[in-house]
Amino acid sequence: MSYAIIIILIVALLIAAIFINAVQQHRQKQEAERRTELAKQRSLVDETESVIAATVNMPVSSRLIGVLHNRALNALKVMNEYAGTSELKNRINNTEQAAAAALSDNSSAPSEFTLPDNDKMIIQYIQAVKKLRIILRSEHSKGQIDSKVFLDEDKQLERLQVKVNVETLIKRGRAALQTNMLGSARQYFEKAKIALENQNTQDDYSSTKLAQLNEWLNEIQSNLKNVNAQDRAKKQEEERDELDELFAPKKKW
Repeated sequence: MSYAIIIILIVALLIAAIFINAVQQHRQKQEAERRTELAKQRSLVDETESVIAATVNMPVSSRLIGVLHNRALNALKVMNEYAGTSELKNRINNTEQAAAAALSDNSSAPSEFTLPDNDKMIIQYIQAVKKLRIILRSEHSKGQIDSKVFLDEDKQLERLQVKVNVETLIKRGRAALQTNMLGSARQYFEKAKIALENQNTQDDYSSTKLAQLNEWLNEIQSNLKNVNAQDRAKKQEEERDELDELFAPKKKW
C-alpha cells in the first residue's frame, strides 16, 4: 500500500512539474511576444514621427499630416495595451489632438516648391517623399484611409517626386553650363524633359519647365554646332599650315 502511495505521489509530482514548466514556457512566450510587439510599435511610432518632422518644409496637405498622426496614434494605443504608463497616455492625448487638428484643416497642399540647398538634403527630401508614399499605401491597405483620399494624396506625392527629380537635374544642368560642359548639361536637361513627358497628366509646372528645357536644349545644340564648326576650321587651318610648310621652297644656305 505504501509503495502505491509513493508511486502516485511521484507521478503527481511529475505531472505538477510538467504543468508548472508548461505554464512558465507559456508565460515566457507571451513576454517575448509582448516585447516583440512593443518594439515593433515603438519602431513604427519613431518612423512616423521622423517623417512628420521631415514634412515641415515639404508642400504636403494637412490631411496627409493627419494620416501620419493617426498612424502614430494607433501604434501608441497598442503599446498602451501591452505596457500602459502615464507617459504613454500623455503621448496618446497629444497625438489625438494633433491628428484632430490636422484632419479638421481642409487646406490643400501648398503649390510652392523649393529645392533644398545641398545634395545631402536633396537625398533626404527624396527619401522622405518615397517613405510617405509607402506609408500612405500601407495605411490604405489596412483600411485606415479610403481609396479617394489615397489616390488624391498619392498623386500629389508623385508630382512632388517628379518635381524634386526635375529640379535636381535642372540644377546640375545649369551648373554644367556654367563650366562650359555642354554635353553633360544636355544629358541632364534631356533626363528632366523625359521625366516631365512621362507624367500621365500635365500641369502648369510641367508646361513651364518643358518650355524652359526646350529653350536650353536648343541653345546648347546651337552652341555645340558653333564649337564643332570652330574645331573644323581650326583643324583645316592646321592642316593647311602643315601643307604650306611641306611644299615651301627650300632655302639655300
